[in-house]
Amino acid sequence: TSGGAAYCWGFNDLGALGDGSTTDRTTPVAVAGGITFTSLTAGFLHTCGLTSGGAAYCWGYNVYGQVGDGSTTDRTTPVAVAGGITFTSLTAGFLHTCGLTSGGAAYCWGYNVYGQVGDGSTTDRTTPVAVAGGIRFTSLTAGLHTCGLTSGGAAYCWGFNDLGALGDGSTTDRTTPVAVAGGITFTSLTAGFLHTCGLTSGGAAYCWGYNVYGQVGDGSTTDRTTPVAVAGGITFTSLTPGFLHTCGLTSGGAAYCW
Repeated sequence: TSGGAAYCWGFNDLGALGDGSTTDRTTPVAVAGGITFTSLTAGFLHTCGLTSGGAAYCWGYNVYGQVGDGSTTDRTTPVAVAGGITFTSLTAGFLHTCGLTSGGAAYCWGYNVYGQVGDGSTTDRTTPVAVAGGIRFTSLTAGLHTCGLTSGGAAYCWGFNDLGALGDGSTTDRTTPVAVAGGITFTSLTAGFLHTCGLTSGGAAYCWGYNVYGQVGDGSTTDRTTPVAVAGGITFTSLTPGFLHTCGLTSGGAAYCW
C-alpha cells in the first residue's frame, strides 16, 4: 500500500505469504511484523521486501538459502537478510535473490547450482555474496538466471543457460557475468523463468532464450542464444516476461502478449 503495508495471497505451504501460517489464502492477508516496505518482489516460493532505509527482508521457502538469513529453514514471517547491506533494489528469482546497492554493486544469495548467484562458484549461498567482476549495475532481474544492466545500457547475464537465456551465443552455464551478444544498448531488462527480454530507448523489444511456446516473439519456436527482435515492429514502453510467455505495454496503454 502507499503507507508501506504488505499484503500477500495465494500458495502458502512454505510461508511465502508471510502471515505466520502455511495456509493458502484466497484474499489478501497482511504480512506479519508491521514492517513498512517501499517495494516487494516475489520469487517462485519466497518473497522479499525492501524498506525506505534499504534494509532487506525475505520470507518463505528457504532450503537453498534464498531468504538470506544464514539458515536453510523456511520462514513464515519476514526475517532480515544477513550482512547489514543497504540495498536500493531487490529481485527474487526462481530459487535465489539478488540486491543492488546505491553504488551499483550486485549481491546474490540462494540456489546456485547453475551459477546464478554469480560469485564464480556453484555453491548455494545462505547470505549475500558479491557478484564477481566488479561491474556496476543500475538494475538486476532474475529467473533461473540473473541479468544486470549498466548505466551505459550494456547487458550482462549469468546462471542457467541450457536454452540460451544468457544471450551470449552459447548454451553454457556461466558462474560470473558475461556480456549479452549483439552490442544492443538497452534501457531495461527483465527476466522470465528461462528467457530474457530487453527494451531499447526507441521502444524496440528484443528477447532470447527458451522459445518452444513462442515467448521470444520472433515468429518461431526455436530457442535463441542471442537477442532477436520481437516481430511486428511495435514500440513498447515496458516489457514483462512470465514463466512461459511475455507481455508488453505501449505508450498508448495497449497491451500485447506472446
